[in-house]
Amino acid sequence: MPARLEIFALPGMPTIQPGDNLASMIAAYGPKPDDIIVVAQKVISKAEGRIVTLSTVSPSPRALELSHTTGKDPRVVELVLQESANVIRAEPGLMIVEHRLGFVLANAGIDASNAGGEDQVILLPAAPDETARQLRQSIKAVTGADISVIITDSWGRAWRLGTVGFAIGVAGVPGIIDMCDHPDLDGRPLQATTIGIADELAAAASLLMGQADEGQPVVVIRGLRARDDESCAVDLLRPTEQDLFR
Repeated sequence: MPARLEIFALPGMPTIQPGDNLASMIAAYGPKPDDIIVVAQKVISKAEGRIVTLSTVSPSPRALELSHTTGKDPRVVELVLQESANVIRAEPGLMIVEHRLGFVLANAGIDASNAGGEDQVILLPAAPDETARQLRQSIKAVTGADISVIITDSWGRAWRLGTVGFAIGVAGVPGIIDMCDHPDLDGRPLQATTIGIADELAAAASLLMGQADEGQPVVVIRGLRARDDESCAVDLLRPTEQDLFR
């Protein structure tokens, strides 16, 4: 691990519209080899057209039932169900689900903030790991720089307050670094230490991205040379058989 990292947000990123070429927008800053480019999920979703107008959604009987339980808009609940593999908990004001991509989070990551209209919401990208790979390849093709890409979203955590950035798409940087058998300062080999490095990088970048009207959806992390092991964000998911709490 380096003793120093540089982290900066790209200035002047425009409001993203469906179909925008994010790769060319990001490439304009002049990436350097080994840059890690962290992109907020919301701009990826907007570019991919993952915006839904609620007036076009017809709630199912299950959505109406859960809307009564949670107090949420039944149209939003219907979208949550469509995006989810399993509803883990539904309480007043709360829906915790297993997203179809495997992530466990509130409301399937569906968000109305910065969606562009009062009747619109934004869904998570359809395949964020694949999007990260494509974005990495496109930026490299334009600039020649071998960079990495992380797509991040901010979630709450079961045992702590506050939202934190998590990696939902990864390309070119390891999702996890296994430190087992590495010696500690006393020379004893570590037994069960793995570092969720993609999540740590996502959390660091989210400090600059912010959560409201900051308008800084793309952050560059420079100074970390991470070996590309062709892993992806899905590799960060704990297997269900190891989940002691679900």
